[in-house]
Amino acid sequence: MTKKEDPPPSRVPRAVRVASLLSEGEELSGDDEDEDDRAYEGVPNGSWHAGSLSSSLTSPVPELLPHSMDELPGGATPTTPVIKAGWLYKNPPQGSYIYQKRWVRLDIDHLRYFDSNKDTYSKRFISVACISRVTAIGDQKFEVITNNRTFVFRAESDAERNEWIQSLQQAVAEQRTRAQQSGAYLMGVRTLEQHDRAGNLELRGFKNKLYVAVVGDKVQLYKNLEEYHLGIGITFIDMSVGNVKEADRRSFDLTTPYRIFSFSADSELEKEQWLEAMQGAIAEALSTLEVAERIWTAAPNRFCADCGAAQPDWASINLCVVICKRCAGEHRGLGAGISKVRSLKMDRKVWTETLIELFLQLGNGAGNRFWAANVPPSEALQPSSSPGARRHHLEAKYREGKYRRYHPLFGNQEELDKALCAAVTTTDLAETQALLGCGAGVNCFSGDPEAPTPLALAEQAGQILQMEFLRNNQTTDVPRVDSMKPLEKHYSVVLPTVSHSGFLYKTASAGKLLQDRRAREEFSRRWCVLSDGVLSYYEHERAVTPNGEIRASEIVCLAVPPPDSHGFEHTFEVYTEGERLYLFGLESAELAREWVKCIAKAFVPPLAEDLLARDFERLGRLPYKAGLSLQRAQEGWFALTGSELRVIFPEGPCEEPLQLRKLQELSVQGDSENQVLVLVERRRTLYIQGERRLDFMGWLGAIQKAAASLGDTLSEQQLGDSDIPVIVYRCVDYITQCGLTSEGIYRKCGQTSKTQRLLESLRQDARSVHLKEGEQHVDDVSSALKRFLRDLPDGLFTRAQRLAWLEASEIENEEEKVSRYRELLVHLPPVNRATVKALISHLYCVQCFSDTNQMNTHNLAIVFGPTLFQTDGQDYKAGRVVEDLISHYVVVFSVDEEELRKQREEVTAIVKMRVAGTASGTQHAGDFICTVYLEEKKAESEQHVKIPASMTAEELTLEILDRRNVGIREKDYWTCFEVNEKEEAERPLHFAEKVLPILHGLGIDSHLVVKKHQSMEAMLLYLASRVGDTKHGMMKFREDRSLLGLGLPSGGFHDRYFILNSSCLRLYKEVRSQRPWSGAPETSHRPEKEWPVRSLKVYLGIKKKLRPPTCWGFTVVHETEKHEKQQWYLCCDTQMELREWFATFLFVQHDGLVWPSEPSRVSRAVPEVRLGSVSLIPLRGSENEMRRSVAAFTADPLSVLRNV
Repeated sequence: MTKKEDPPPSRVPRAVRVASLLSEGEELSGDDEDEDDRAYEGVPNGSWHAGSLSSSLTSPVPELLPHSMDELPGGATPTTPVIKAGWLYKNPPQGSYIYQKRWVRLDIDHLRYFDSNKDTYSKRFISVACISRVTAIGDQKFEVITNNRTFVFRAESDAERNEWIQSLQQAVAEQRTRAQQSGAYLMGVRTLEQHDRAGNLELRGFKNKLYVAVVGDKVQLYKNLEEYHLGIGITFIDMSVGNVKEADRRSFDLTTPYRIFSFSADSELEKEQWLEAMQGAIAEALSTLEVAERIWTAAPNRFCADCGAAQPDWASINLCVVICKRCAGEHRGLGAGISKVRSLKMDRKVWTETLIELFLQLGNGAGNRFWAANVPPSEALQPSSSPGARRHHLEAKYREGKYRRYHPLFGNQEELDKALCAAVTTTDLAETQALLGCGAGVNCFSGDPEAPTPLALAEQAGQILQMEFLRNNQTTDVPRVDSMKPLEKHYSVVLPTVSHSGFLYKTASAGKLLQDRRAREEFSRRWCVLSDGVLSYYEHERAVTPNGEIRASEIVCLAVPPPDSHGFEHTFEVYTEGERLYLFGLESAELAREWVKCIAKAFVPPLAEDLLARDFERLGRLPYKAGLSLQRAQEGWFALTGSELRVIFPEGPCEEPLQLRKLQELSVQGDSENQVLVLVERRRTLYIQGERRLDFMGWLGAIQKAAASLGDTLSEQQLGDSDIPVIVYRCVDYITQCGLTSEGIYRKCGQTSKTQRLLESLRQDARSVHLKEGEQHVDDVSSALKRFLRDLPDGLFTRAQRLAWLEASEIENEEEKVSRYRELLVHLPPVNRATVKALISHLYCVQCFSDTNQMNTHNLAIVFGPTLFQTDGQDYKAGRVVEDLISHYVVVFSVDEEELRKQREEVTAIVKMRVAGTASGTQHAGDFICTVYLEEKKAESEQHVKIPASMTAEELTLEILDRRNVGIREKDYWTCFEVNEKEEAERPLHFAEKVLPILHGLGIDSHLVVKKHQSMEAMLLYLASRVGDTKHGMMKFREDRSLLGLGLPSGGFHDRYFILNSSCLRLYKEVRSQRPWSGAPETSHRPEKEWPVRSLKVYLGIKKKLRPPTCWGFTVVHETEKHEKQQWYLCCDTQMELREWFATFLFVQHDGLVWPSEPSRVSRAVPEVRLGSVSLIPLRGSENEMRRSVAAFTADPLSVLRNV
């Protein structure tokens, strides 16, 4: 038998086919394998039957190298290195002579075999710990023997068999050594791993229940409990690529990139427990112990500060204590004003070097010496304490400060503040902790105007750890002895006057958003009293002790879902700082509205009372960033009403609404733990932070829904700057770019299914849809536009005016008819009027190319008349109106000559480029919609910009800066760069250079980015001081390996002499002498090569793999008259030389005009854009992170000037 040759690694596919979990016949039931295969018909995630699996999945996928499966990015295999892998033949235990070919993989923990080397999940796995012996049994065969099973394999040769035996025996020996060292060794019997949960579950596609174990970051599948104890399983799932979600009452899905596992539990409660265990496994898989191990180096930090549990992996960063997972849940219930809880394993971005050092200096040792100085033994927590006991203890410890060590100055606020200002200038962190815990003001006035706060004093004194501790406690509440829990209140006393009371129906509080409808049976009737800033709910109206309370000060959001969202028709949701959601319901709309108003008045401050004047869907406080500094978030008040977001900031009571359907950008940035919602409208930018995940996710969903189209009418669509629906100009722009020369455009119909899908996505959120050539056909887009216009409930010309438009078409006098059209146009609603002009303008452009597309004015009128007037095509007057509007486009819409000229230039340029075949298939469609980045290539900094044919690099730069409201100050040389990632080089575009030709020449590895040209000032100084317009000197030269004819050895850089003048760049092989009168060297021969200077494109940077001798180099591209491109590389000895050469290139290529002379370009006034009374600034990339490149401009860009 000939062994199939494996392909090279480059052919390994990025996506691996779905692997079979079918256990072999003898392993599942003892029957033959074919019978068991039939038992698994109907398994989801593709056909899993053996026959269909091989036919449908194997053929298109190339075979993998033995080790390639373990190296695939994002693979679901464990990170344990593979010891050996390859093809073997396995004998079924029935003793059949038919061996089955299996892909076998051995690592230090498991021996696994698969149907194919492309499978992700094994057919079976054997724990190495349960292997007792590995022996040879004849030619090419060997046995793997466990306590009760023997597995027989056959190799291709005796040599290969011996390699397998040696590898297995070595793995078994190492496993035994590790087990002996841990004191848990018994030959052939493995020590069971501690599981988070184990038990029987149904798995769709399997006849019998499987035994499932969640162990660490893996979910293991076994045939039964016996095999679990024996260490012989089916497969295991690495949860680093897993995700779990509920399916129905007892079922849930475990989703991976390779398969969906559909499990069913015996009860709903058991399902919830499995979900919690698997979600914990996902968290474990994504976590790291690096931070925890460093913090545990301090002995007190190895045990929970509250209950003493070992290896606590959570922390309160403001209290500076390390806590266990169970205590962390109760800390979250205290609210962010008391304890800010973070994970040592998962919140990696939080754990800076400074914060880790702070925990090593303070931590549990100093923390408990202060917070737990007076804990009676009877009230101390234990690792086994109940949740109620923990809650009671932590409330007393941190909210009330019951056990703290009182500072001698306690009660004297002035002296406490003075002592704090003195302590923060020293290294005594414990003193600072005690002062803050006893009431010192973290933002008290220090008496020094230059350093007015303790934080400023600490910064002035260079106390980094003090600064970190103060920052983390900026919003921490001071413990109050009178802050009693509900059950500790004396309800026998006379309560204050009740603000509101009555019966409400309430569900149990939740820790996540309510995605599903809550049935009426899930609500419980409760007597509710809103009094003295507390909403209490009782079993009945005569009860003395409440079942629970919600303090108004802890309410962060009040939401009103649409009617009939749950079992009660009218409901409202209350979100608290403790990440809890309370759902209340009523049948009466009036009573529900009254409760909502009363609760809102209880927690909204007088500053934001104006938000209560109108009904709202959502009301609350959110941390935001705005103004001229993004260093610290502030808290503002927000109300969502329809598609309008009203905002009130603490700096000023002026309310400023944001029109969500007119947003230029709505995006979510950051990771899942630190999300930021970015809203950009009319060059204003607001950042809303997700400090509290629960209410933030509610706000996010509500704002995204409000920003989407609200209905089918034009005015309810997402609108652009000119009040044109986004859905219209998305389609129009795409057809302008890709369909002007398409024969029969708008007359031909697209595929119905594709048209419907496209229209649905555009209606849902047109702002996020970016049509791309190659992904959508022009006929599908044109059909989507026509269907959208035809389906408008009121029509584009409105029902009220439709007849008047049709009657106007019958006026015989052309001037009178045009005048009548103009009158009717004025009476259309603004959105309709803007849409009519945009559409007719587009059709005017289409008919300009009727020689190619066969769609003249008459043909377009035949198509669009019935569409726009929503007729059956029998009324010829509808077509006549459209034909008249196109024919008289300039007069009816008052288009001036300049606007018409630009429009014609743009579409002509588009058509010429497409005819020439230079249009790039990777660009966004539209009137050449280009993706441009601000400062660096990141998703949150991208902008989609329409590029007309006349747009210059300077205009594009200003457009991007204006969108983000970035002011250009003196010595800010903002420039648009063409970045080629493949060549690791970039080229600053000349300010007068047209962008459209560059855009069409960009490859898939290139993009445009607007950023500061850090070396422009130095280059301008050099050009101003030099004499003459030529430059000469030595540079190191290397040709591209694909170029021939220069007579140079390939593969390295060589010294060559260059002369650059206004007409050409010359290359000389050597230099003989100097000419005294000119200072220029005398060359020994004619130039070896000469290039016209205006045909050169000079990029900063050289690919690292070429190993340039210095980091100051160019990549030069020369395009010949035959449009053939040549490329070579030049290196300078110093950064100054690089700047001088590049400045000279710009100077000679652009006739000495390197930078625009207009003052407005170099130093524009910074626009003062405000939201309310707060100045807003744009989203900015990291100014400290520079692009990694060998080019000196980005590696070290004039650091002195940058810091001025």
